[in-house]
Amino acid sequence: MVGALRAELDAVLRERYGAERLDEIDDDRAGRARVAVTSGVWGVRAEHLDRLPSLGAIVNFGVGYDSTDVAEAARRGIVVSNTPDVLTDCVADTAVGLVIDVMRGLSAADRFVRRGEWAAGRVPALARRVSGSRVGILGLGRIGEAIARRLVGFDATVSYHNRRQRPELPYAYAASVLDLARDCDVLVIAASGGADSRHLVDADVLDALGSDGFVVNVARGSVVDESALIAALDAGRIAGAGLDVFAEEPHVPAALLERDDVVLLPHLGSATVETRAAMTEMTLANVERFLTEGDLVTPVPL
Repeated sequence: MVGALRAELDAVLRERYGAERLDEIDDDRAGRARVAVTSGVWGVRAEHLDRLPSLGAIVNFGVGYDSTDVAEAARRGIVVSNTPDVLTDCVADTAVGLVIDVMRGLSAADRFVRRGEWAAGRVPALARRVSGSRVGILGLGRIGEAIARRLVGFDATVSYHNRRQRPELPYAYAASVLDLARDCDVLVIAASGGADSRHLVDADVLDALGSDGFVVNVARGSVVDESALIAALDAGRIAGAGLDVFAEEPHVPAALLERDDVVLLPHLGSATVETRAAMTEMTLANVERFLTEGDLVTPVPL
């Protein structure tokens, strides 16, 4: 096991396979390991692979695997898996929850009441309407598509930008992230992480979104230029942000902590009892399949 894993998964791996944490064992024991189990928080990088010469598979607990050096794994003939589909619904639910929260100011209103401001006769600022809004989705994969389906129920007009156009879906395609941002009220980020998407949402995109626009991110913190986001919020160039992910988790920029126009979540997009149980089962299924048959249930393309 590379990095800390969910307690239930850690326990089963130890009991069923005699698994140990890489940082707990010597090089001799590490050298005999055939499977490494990790998560999107930790990943398996080249320095780990150097200690694991017999490794054949990396099994990732989570849909995102950008923290793993997939290119180096492929060069060494190591296959990689993740846990797609089983977390799609809960992450999409979280995204919609953030859209509603940041546009309607629900978390801010909760704090307003708790501070006693309502009881003191003050009135909270007016919020923005969600129903009928224009939603731009950056990354229309499984999760992005699930977000779109949910927001259609709010009579939202959905557009998207993706690595490839998806003409089979009834949503307008934007040729660039800038075009997407210009024509939406809320930009929902569901793109994959990694070098290709780093700071895809930068100062120019935020300016294109405009002073009435909101950003919601349930993808990876690296997709957004956090410094540019803070500057845009400070200058009033965007209206607010709903964030479940950050560039340096679990550290959140201090500049965001006191803002009522920002909703902050601790990367809990898939954190439900049902989804984490399903992710655990899929992770174990990949480990078992590789050890018994030499392949994976849910391999990722290398």
